[in-house]
Amino acid sequence: MVRFGVIGTNTITEKFIEAGKQHSSFELQAVYSRKAERAATFAATHGANKTFTDLDEMACSNDIDAVYIASPNAFHAEQAIAIMRKGKHILCEKPMASNQQEIASMIEVAKDEGVVLMEAVKSTLMPGFLRVQQHLHKIGTVRRYFGNFCKYSSRYDAYKRGDVLNAFKPSLSNGSLMDLGIYGIHPMVVLFGPPNKIQANAVFLESGVDGEGSVIAEYEGMEGVIMHSKIIDSHAPSEIQGEKGTIIIPDISEPKDITISYRGGTVEELRVDDHFSPMYYEVEEFIKLVGQEENVSQNNSLQNTLLTAKVMEEARQQIGLVYPADRK
Repeated sequence: MVRFGVIGTNTITEKFIEAGKQHSSFELQAVYSRKAERAATFAATHGANKTFTDLDEMACSNDIDAVYIASPNAFHAEQAIAIMRKGKHILCEKPMASNQQEIASMIEVAKDEGVVLMEAVKSTLMPGFLRVQQHLHKIGTVRRYFGNFCKYSSRYDAYKRGDVLNAFKPSLSNGSLMDLGIYGIHPMVVLFGPPNKIQANAVFLESGVDGEGSVIAEYEGMEGVIMHSKIIDSHAPSEIQGEKGTIIIPDISEPKDITISYRGGTVEELRVDDHFSPMYYEVEEFIKLVGQEENVSQNNSLQNTLLTAKVMEEARQQIGLVYPADRK
């Protein structure tokens, strides 16, 4: 069993716990929140035995093996480092941190302490994405990768009423690129490696974060096109376009129901047996790494995390989006 503590009492943490409970080696042990009442309510709802309002106390607990971090982006690095220093493994929500420097510090501590550190990008561990990797050769020479994730934020209406919630606060290292653009960028890096150069654009909100934007990535012989938004919806699928055919991915954030449309007019369905919640596969991968001596994920490797962060940081520099964490 891997005994988990969780940081964050939000919807994504609830989905993580739901997925974790589908794994035989997952055990929810503790909940951290700055507010004791909130921690107690969340723990009671989800069956955790312990609650904490002090992060150091949680990090020192002998009842916890690993911690899932789903706090605002700006807190990830500090919280993860403090917990890893006490010998605990870390599964950290994407994006792992505000910038490359923070991620590098997290990786250094993980190596020093001999613990597992993994970014919780669910999409690149799901069976649908693995099928894309297995069948990519069928479409011949790839000429374009198109990663599209535009989703009207459930918090945007409140923002327009004047209530700026966490999702739109630059102080928390948030915004469209960091929160949604990563769903297009990380798979691109996993499949094709780092681009030679990028060109970024964005539409800014008055709060100081990007509401939507795009990134064009240049590769040898192909390009990557990323579209992201928190202020509009898009119903266009993502695609990997090759000279022999196109892989069509309806939802890049949760890849499934994927097809290959070949130039001759035939269509192949990339079927998968998928009976688990979307976040199950990151839980499965993380627990596997905790139990192995060679604790490196192939798709969600720390190298891919750094390369993705490099693309996003360069994009932010081009559009002029600077977080307080960048000035440290």
